[in-house]
Amino acid sequence: MTARPCLPWPHPCLRSPAATVGAITDEVRAIWADMIDTMEAMPGYGLAAVQIGVPLRLAVVDCSTKRGQAIRMANPEVLHASVQLRDHEEASPNLPGVSAVVSRPRAVTVRFLNEKGEVEERDFVHLWATSVQHQIDHLAGKMYFDLLSPLKRKMLIAKADKLRRRG
Repeated sequence: MTARPCLPWPHPCLRSPAATVGAITDEVRAIWADMIDTMEAMPGYGLAAVQIGVPLRLAVVDCSTKRGQAIRMANPEVLHASVQLRDHEEASPNLPGVSAVVSRPRAVTVRFLNEKGEVEERDFVHLWATSVQHQIDHLAGKMYFDLLSPLKRKMLIAKADKLRRRG
């Protein structure tokens, strides 16, 4: 497959909720393959389909140390989130050059359709949980900086704009 370009912020696709996937088809599998190639090319820990302009509820996550362990998810939803939070510095290829520390639940239970088209429930912790939640946010039209205070969000976007203008 092939790595695809990521949409630049503030592309409207990044603020629109993605459509539910009805079935796992060869087309969906091909999109996942491109998403994995794109994620590896960044490099990153995850990618949502909306980030590459595909308005479907598809995500991939790979936080393994040796890579090649990507989990493919369609229609992921958090069923349970731990009360304990974990801070992690997050970023997005859609807004390059900036990042921010975000607090998210340390562990989540997520239900999704897997690559076989089966409903799967899986527990994720630490970096895996952070990345899965980050991708689910993308699929809902949210960015990681939406979790920041209004002032921090404004400063982060202004810094990204300045970097983009510099080229």
